[in-house]
Amino acid sequence: MEPLDIVDTQNDTAQSNNRKLNATVAITVALLATFIGICKVKDDNINQSMQQAQANRVDHWAFYQARNVREEVAKSTVLQLKLAAAGRPAAEQPAYQEAIKQYETLAQEQAHKKAEAKADAENDQKVYDAANFKDDQFDLSDALLAIAISLFAITALTQLWALYAVALVPTALGVLMGLAGLAGWAIHPNALIALLS
Repeated sequence: MEPLDIVDTQNDTAQSNNRKLNATVAITVALLATFIGICKVKDDNINQSMQQAQANRVDHWAFYQARNVREEVAKSTVLQLKLAAAGRPAAEQPAYQEAIKQYETLAQEQAHKKAEAKADAENDQKVYDAANFKDDQFDLSDALLAIAISLFAITALTQLWALYAVALVPTALGVLMGLAGLAGWAIHPNALIALLS
């Protein structure tokens, strides 16, 4: 075999290897882009749910405060009516007692409605926290898959299979976090999430 034939054979083998690596990188990136798109739809829906829960929580706490003010005004009115009734003649007492009864009832109603508003606000916070848990999973998935795609781009430029293998690590972790968000798995690396928050 001639030396030029050996060189040509080696070049053909290298080009074939490069084409295989580039095709593998292209397919992997295409699959990741599709997966990222699916996760993005779910993540956007979660963000809308978080915004709604946050708005509801603010509204319920506002209702709580309004009910609290109404309850305090009613209690204050009861006290004023009792003090005013003490110095009034017996003929006027039934009217005072009726007014006192109405404001005591109003105070009790407001206390009950205040407790409901508080429970609603606390429930809204739980909904928000649950959605935020999933949102963190999708955020981490996005970050890991962005790193993986960057590594795949460098792999296509350098033509190193070893770099492709390195890029599979953030790929696997990113896909795991995305699947955790989609399937509702309780995988949540708190230390890493805290570091990125």
